[in-house]
Amino acid sequence: MSVFFSGLMAPLDKNNVDTDQIIPKQFLTSTSREGFDAALFYDWRYLDNDEPNPDFILNRPCYQGAQILLTRDNFGCGSSREHAPWALKQYGFEVILAESFADIFFNNCGNNQMLAIALPADTLEQLFVLSEQHDDINIEIDLKNQTLTSSKFASINFEISKEVKERLLSGLDFIGVTETLNPQIDAFEKQLAAERSWQ
Repeated sequence: MSVFFSGLMAPLDKNNVDTDQIIPKQFLTSTSREGFDAALFYDWRYLDNDEPNPDFILNRPCYQGAQILLTRDNFGCGSSREHAPWALKQYGFEVILAESFADIFFNNCGNNQMLAIALPADTLEQLFVLSEQHDDINIEIDLKNQTLTSSKFASINFEISKEVKERLLSGLDFIGVTETLNPQIDAFEKQLAAERSWQ
């Protein structure tokens, strides 16, 4: 993820959104990381006849192209399926704002270059109130300085661990981070082989 990111915010006013709601189990038929965007929030986005549900927030024309998802507490709870962040990412979301996240989901987000930001409940409430007044809230995110800014509200600071921040800024997943240690690993193995030449 870049140091600076700007995108349209879409509000999903729900607590405890679990991974089966994000991507229902019947769509977990591939590990290719492709094609899950159409099934994102399937039971909410579509009616029984598979037509788009006009009442669902993401189906409103004003939120087409949204890249920031505003939601509530305990987002991403439930099973550990990594398909959930895949679906969100493929749909176009780069950032999720919530009061809290399930631990495994949070780690999966970072591993897929999605920024999950936990904000205090009162801050989230203010953002939801603003979203009722405006459907065109664009937010600029400065990951380096950990701030959210917009023409609609005062600057908001957010917390993020140094490890997650560095992985996002470097574009590395867990495996990529491990690979950066290859020179040290090779040096250790050579030293160990020299010390145990008798083996």
